[in-house]
Amino acid sequence: MLFPTFEFACFFVFVFYVNWLLVHLNQDRKVFLLVASYFFYGSWDVHFLVLLAGSGVANFALGLAIDKVRSIPRWGAFLERSVVCLGVIFNLGVLGVFKYYNFFVTSLSALLHQFGISGGLPILDLVLPLGISFFTFQGISYLVDIYNKKIQAEARLEDVLLFFGFFPHLLAGPIVRASEFMPQLKTVPRPQKIEATRALLLIAFGLFKKMVLANHLGVEIVDPVFSAPQNCSTLDVLFGAYAYAIYIYCDFSAYSDMAIGFAKLLGFEFPINFDQPYRSQSLQEFWRRWHISLSRWLRDYLFIPLGGSRAGEWKTYRNILVTMLLGGIWHGASWTFVAWGFYHGAGLALERWNRNRHGPPCSCRWSTVGSILFVFHFVCLGWIFFRCENFDKVLRYLTAFTHITWASHWMTPFSVLLVATGGILNFMPKIVFQGFEEKAGEMPKPVLGLVFGLFLVFLSAVSPEEISPFIYFRF
Repeated sequence: MLFPTFEFACFFVFVFYVNWLLVHLNQDRKVFLLVASYFFYGSWDVHFLVLLAGSGVANFALGLAIDKVRSIPRWGAFLERSVVCLGVIFNLGVLGVFKYYNFFVTSLSALLHQFGISGGLPILDLVLPLGISFFTFQGISYLVDIYNKKIQAEARLEDVLLFFGFFPHLLAGPIVRASEFMPQLKTVPRPQKIEATRALLLIAFGLFKKMVLANHLGVEIVDPVFSAPQNCSTLDVLFGAYAYAIYIYCDFSAYSDMAIGFAKLLGFEFPINFDQPYRSQSLQEFWRRWHISLSRWLRDYLFIPLGGSRAGEWKTYRNILVTMLLGGIWHGASWTFVAWGFYHGAGLALERWNRNRHGPPCSCRWSTVGSILFVFHFVCLGWIFFRCENFDKVLRYLTAFTHITWASHWMTPFSVLLVATGGILNFMPKIVFQGFEEKAGEMPKPVLGLVFGLFLVFLSAVSPEEISPFIYFRF
């Protein structure tokens, strides 16, 4: 079930109704949400329910073990660290087998072939489970937070399973930490406290970005330009890179907006995941605005444990590179993702080196505009590596920039309007959204429902017939 479908709408209306019907029976409500979430995940592939449930049960048991061994005299600290390491290895092992095993095996086989050595490990016929990158990272954060005493190990298995499998964020985030989610399971939400208007606006905003901007840009511009860049002019491949930057932002932030909105309507709060990233004046700011939940995770569970910026200048640069390399690998089993991670890591390290040597940049207007344009184009160049499946395709795309002709086949008034609209969303003052929320909040609830229904009819009329899956489903 995709969010922008009639099937999901029927599913969510049912879940919404029963959720609030059971609001004063909190344990029953949580069990119902768990069953609903497993039904949602099982609608994609019922076989992977075993993996999702098994991951939740294993992390539940490991969390209890951390709490239990902590009190053992003399050996407690050692056993704690051992259980955490075992848990991290387990979670990364699950992710590695399904997502990276074949990648490393084929890469190793190609390397051995260069030395005249044939044979090697077998290729496994595995399908990548949806959302595996997200729920394995949540498992690591759950165990590390227990170890760091930010939370206590959860005594109820169903609560941990719901934390792992809650359907709004299960497939593509945000990456919600246990310290953010688990306390919400202990309290009974009050219907009058739910920001229903904000939730509906987030859902409507997400639907617009996905159904109108992302779907049209993906099908009509990005896919044809990236599939055959050798047949495109310089202007077309440049426009294709811009279109992909807007497409991936609209597609991914749309899922996050809708996930946050659906969770709100059920009484849960998720952290913001995007904050107008293309208005950033530095790469560091970009990563504070783009996929915020992943950036926080990489900072708190990888960069800081490596030593962060406390271990000296050159080790700080090393830590940045390692963090972004692993962030690139997290996105997919391909050398282009490794290159994309290294590219951003090197950019962040150079930016930090320049700031250490020359201080912060000038804050005048033209300097600000120049910084925004530079960061945007730096990110767009990186997106080419992110979008292309291999280096041959990257080279074909970059070589197409040498086709010096300004004739354009793909830059139509409609496509330019789509890209421009996506760009405007990154600079629109937040007070505009707040104004929408205030006006919508003043409407009688039946009128607000009617307006929302008419908006859905409008989206159905202007969006492509086929709704493509969200980009981050494959990560």
